[in-house]
Formats: sequence, structure tokens, C-alpha cells
Amino acid sequence: MHTLDQLNRGELKGVVRLQLSDNLTTFPEAIFDLADSLEILDLSNNKLSELPADLSRLTKLRIVFCSNNCFTHLPEALGRCENLEMIGFKSNQITRVSSDSLPTLTRWLILTDNKITSLPKDFGRLTRLQKLALAGNRLTTLPDSIVNCRNLELIRLSANQLAAFPDVLLTLPRLAWLAFSGNPFCAARDPHNEFKTVPFRDLELHQVLGQGASGVISLATWRENPFHFSDSVAVKVFKGEVTSDGYPQDELDACLAVGSHKNLVRPLAKVAEVDCSALVMELIPAHYTNLGQPPSLASCTRDTFAQDQQFSVDKIARIIEQVDQLVAYFCEKKVSHGDLYAHNTLINEEGHVLFGDFGAASRYGNLSLQQQQGIEQIERRALGFFIDDMLGLCVEADRKSDLYISLRSHAFS
Repeated sequence: MHTLDQLNRGELKGVVRLQLSDNLTTFPEAIFDLADSLEILDLSNNKLSELPADLSRLTKLRIVFCSNNCFTHLPEALGRCENLEMIGFKSNQITRVSSDSLPTLTRWLILTDNKITSLPKDFGRLTRLQKLALAGNRLTTLPDSIVNCRNLELIRLSANQLAAFPDVLLTLPRLAWLAFSGNPFCAARDPHNEFKTVPFRDLELHQVLGQGASGVISLATWRENPFHFSDSVAVKVFKGEVTSDGYPQDELDACLAVGSHKNLVRPLAKVAEVDCSALVMELIPAHYTNLGQPPSLASCTRDTFAQDQQFSVDKIARIIEQVDQLVAYFCEKKVSHGDLYAHNTLINEEGHVLFGDFGAASRYGNLSLQQQQGIEQIERRALGFFIDDMLGLCVEADRKSDLYISLRSHAFS
């Protein structure tokens, strides 16, 4: 994080990335002094409502983040930045997105948690677009031209006002990660009465084990344990607001709809109170570790991995077999996971997989047979990308084996 004083004193000359959060209400003119080097501009968590019309003076600018500000429209100045390809304006009050505000080179567009009712009719001219996050808006339809966004790989449409499933998405050849829960066309949430309901007061939370967009997971023990669950459990307390993937209530609904599987973190019970929604889960053994790391700004939609991370082709085959079975199980349950990634996968030394995080999951059993088949094809495409990532970790000595070649052919069959 940088400071406004540093900027004004000229101490940031030559920086490639500038991050300022200082209750700014106006764009600091001194930022233009960085035009020779600045590629990433992060002005999130301020009180801005406008960007300067001549923002394009920052000729090397590739990435702009302005989340948690006061914008009511996406600034048209963005559209005049010739090298801009990543835009993030999450959690503003944006109601209007004009065509002029969208640079042709856009690859990554994050407009989660705003008040957007429509996208420009010519949205499909963004042919390089790979990642589009629109959860938590007021969209009723998507523009027909989105059919031309043939490089789109990830889209988040949950928590909008879509009256019908957007069939145009089923025509996109690379779409692999799709979230659409919390729209009027979706099935009503199931109460899942087959799962025990426990009062939150029966649980005592201890250290935080992890957290994500939708909630915080903590180690917990029981004050009262009437159902005789394990003494130690994991508890995910959901946040009440919309997240980058949708409504936390839909995550809970999808997770319980899927239920138990040997490769899933096992749900035990739910907490359903006016001021608290939570999921009680089996505690994951400490020797399980994350298989991958989330995508970076450079990789956009694809996972990243440790530089020295490698597996034998036999171990990769075991991992793929388990995830393949999981995808088939999701299809059987009519739940699209929507976030089939290595960074959501835990693994132990023996290669046993545990999968979790249903934040982007969507139930689709109420849709037409053609729509169901299309959604399942999208999920299998995510499996193909997963297989491709795993094979990228294969030790060199195994890359000419019959098993490797067979797995490679399976990736996008």
C-alpha cells in the first residue's frame, strides 16, 4: 500500500503498480507523473465517483481496480485507455455501463455487487473477454451479442433478476466455470430437513481455519452435542451479503443438496437462525493440503502452482479419476459446482482428494433437458481444464507414457 504523501513528494517515480486507499474523493493529479511506468492502478476502498476524462494519458495502464467506491456509472474514460484489459469495480452503486466505457482489449471485467440492469447491445465486440463477474446486480437479460465472446471461460451471474436461463451461454465454446443461482428462473431453495439442525449456542468456535468470499471456517467444539457428532468439527459461518459468487444461502443449499461422497468434505448439520446461517462439517485431517493456488492477474481464469510442484503420471491419474467421478456425481445430483479448480481441491500424500467450496454452485434440475445437458457439458469442460493443469505438473520422464497420452486425449474429448 502506498500513501498520498509519497505520491505527492515524487517518491513513487517508476512504480509499475500503485495502490492508494486514503478516503480519496478526487483523483490525485500526481498519478499522471507515473505515466512512463504505471501498469496497475488500484484505487479501491476510497470515496471516488469519477475518473479524469484524460485517464488515457497513462499510456501503459493495463489494469484498473476501483472496488468499494461511489461510482454510479462505469467511467467512459476507461474505454479510451488503449492497453487496458482488466477492470474491477466491485461494490459501487453502478447503474449504467455504456459501450464507450469498455475497452476493446478487455479480458477481465468485475462488476459484482452493483445495480446494473443491462449491458450494452454491442457487448459481444469484447472478443478477448475471458472472465466476467456480474453477481449481485439487477440484470434481467444478457445481450444477444454475447454469443461473440467466444473466449469467455468464467461467468458469474448469480443473484440477479434473470427471468430465464440464458441459452446463449450454451453456445460459448470455452465456457467452463458458470454460476447462476439466486435468479427468478432457479428452483426454490430446499429446506433439507434430512440434515440435523443445531442451535449456534451449542457450538464454541476456536481458531480460524480458512475464509473465502462467502464466509469464515473455524475449528469448533460442542457445548452441547445431542446428535453425538465428533468432538471437534469445522463450522462455516456464512456472511449475509452477496459475494462474488452469489448468495451464501444458495451455497448452503447446493452443498446440502449434494450431500455425502468419499471425495467431498462431509456436511453434518446446519444452523438456520434469523441472524446466523452456518454449516457444520467434518474436520479435515491436517495432512491434507491444497492442490493448487488461485488464478493470478496474469493467468486470469487458470490456476497457478508452486514452481517445483510435480507428480508422477500414476498419481495424476488417481487424482483425475476421483475428480472425474465427482463430476459424474454432481451431474447425478443436478448441481453444477461452477468452481472446479485445483485450488478448491485438497489432497494427501496417498493422492486421496477432498473437494469443497460450493460458493459458485447452482442447482439446475428444474431446467429443460437441453439446458441441463448444456450445463453438464460446461462442467465437463472445467474438468478438461483441470486435467490439462494436472498434466502440466507431470514429471518429464512420464510424458511419453501411454497413460499420459491417454489422459491427454481425455482432457478435451
